[in-house]
Amino acid sequence: MLPEPAVAAGKATRGWIDPRVRLAAALVYSGATAVWQKPESIAAALGFALGLAVFFRLAPGPVLRRLFAVNGLLALLWLILPFSLPGETLLQLGPLAASREGLLLALRITLKSNALLLALLALVAPLPFPSAGHALHRLGVPGKFVQLLLLTWRYLALLEQEFGRLRRAAALRGFRPRTDLHTYRTFAWLLGMLLVRAVDRAERVRRAMLCRGFQGVFFSLQEFRLNGRSLGFAAAVAAAVAACAVLEFGG
Repeated sequence: MLPEPAVAAGKATRGWIDPRVRLAAALVYSGATAVWQKPESIAAALGFALGLAVFFRLAPGPVLRRLFAVNGLLALLWLILPFSLPGETLLQLGPLAASREGLLLALRITLKSNALLLALLALVAPLPFPSAGHALHRLGVPGKFVQLLLLTWRYLALLEQEFGRLRRAAALRGFRPRTDLHTYRTFAWLLGMLLVRAVDRAERVRRAMLCRGFQGVFFSLQEFRLNGRSLGFAAAVAAAVAACAVLEFGG
């Protein structure tokens, strides 16, 4: 789940499309884009992802920061793949030869990565996490997995706060991280204490939920309805995937 400020501009358009449709669309689009091989179909998928970002009015700043981070990692592929895959030589740098196959592979990975990131930022990131969890359950994901996902999301922040308190307590006692055995041992103790406190908190939360009548099911007050706009959006995604498939297998 991405931080809410990253998609704040998309709040105005997120409410009228059923969360189930958004998650199903993200699954179909991601699965299809991952198997495309031709640059034409991948470029078309990237164009559709850009259209989704514009349609859902994503804030440009956070999106560009995430794209910059992803493409910074992908730059390493451009330094490695062209010189590591055998094939037709396009560029010779001393003993190193950049192959056409390596360049095409790096291009495909770059286009796919950007397309998938933009699509997920537009379709999935704006969804409130509880709504996404209940939508997953309505789509057939097992209830126990959804409960585990929701509880993990709920208590990750608490674990982070607990670890921060332990770090501050260690700092007040004069601990300064270094690359030595004492530092490694101290962090091992911190992680051990965090685990112990997490287990203790989990037991207290379990008892509190049982006292409130919890019977293993999280209920949601949100109603999921397939309106005309949701169905139209699903049809648009299906048409885009079909168009990319024509580009992939048509020629």
